[in-house]
Amino acid sequence: MIETVVDSIRVSLVTQHRVVILKEVDGERHLPIWIGPFEAEAIAMELQGVTAARPLPYDLIKTMISDMGGMVQEILVTDLAQDVFYARIVIDQDGRRVEIDSRPSDAIALAVRSDVSIFVDESVMERAGVVLDPETESTGEQGLEFPESEQQVDEPASEEDLTVFRDFINSLDLDDFDRKREN
Repeated sequence: MIETVVDSIRVSLVTQHRVVILKEVDGERHLPIWIGPFEAEAIAMELQGVTAARPLPYDLIKTMISDMGGMVQEILVTDLAQDVFYARIVIDQDGRRVEIDSRPSDAIALAVRSDVSIFVDESVMERAGVVLDPETESTGEQGLEFPESEQQVDEPASEEDLTVFRDFINSLDLDDFDRKREN
């Protein structure tokens, strides 16, 4: 098993799909796993230290495990079959090891709340792991590239880029919008 950490969560600006990127602790491979928007938000909130007004399902699960005498020990990403990842939540309950089947996204959301390690099976990392090129954020080995719309934006837009939008906005005739609404 390979120990990993949550490297980032990315959002496609075109499709709005989310992907969590796990990075191996003692290496350069990354494991991209597509996840749902609610799971992505739950992971991101915890990583950024944002507290929800009411407990999220993962907070509830953590509390239930604890109140029943258990403690989350680790998360295992165990398999990849037909483009579907499989995970296990490992719980210690009074010295007894309990493994629960889980979607990786749910297990990762619980892992970041419980501050436990996330391990990926070597065979999964061999099949789906990628090495990202730091300059282009693309993989060298398997050809997986994140389109520009999915890359993290590190630079603000230039003044020249913004001029096009300012010109467009300034050319709008707001009276036209009122007339179209009345019709």
